[in-house]
Amino acid sequence: MNKEIEEIIVKTFFVKRVQERVLFELASPQKRNDVFGRRNNFIRTELMFEIPKPNSDPEEIEKLLKKQGAGNMCYVMTSLNSYIDGEELPLIKALEDLIWSGMPFIISCIPNKLAYYQGEQAYGSPQKYILKRQ
Repeated sequence: MNKEIEEIIVKTFFVKRVQERVLFELASPQKRNDVFGRRNNFIRTELMFEIPKPNSDPEEIEKLLKKQGAGNMCYVMTSLNSYIDGEELPLIKALEDLIWSGMPFIISCIPNKLAYYQGEQAYGSPQKYILKRQ
């Protein structure tokens, strides 16, 4: 895990009142999963841009992110159940590995400006958002 990148992501995209708690939970192996169960309520809504359906093609989502300035590499934040949590990897690989996982996750493309968020799958397709700060 890269605590520096995760702190930038949290301070950019999460509401201020929960940032310290989220950072504490991300740093704790026992609490890290707690963050991912309720993340949707803590993300700054003014930075969330929903991707219209159908939206489950990793290559199409990669194109959308690249139009917004994403590069080829990204940083992944997801539950501890995933072997790619806290890893930097190619954007397309992260999308292909996670889109159908049913787990909530954030893929950071530009740590203080651009990310992709997918909520937990409960019923039907999970909500998918581009998180973008101007």
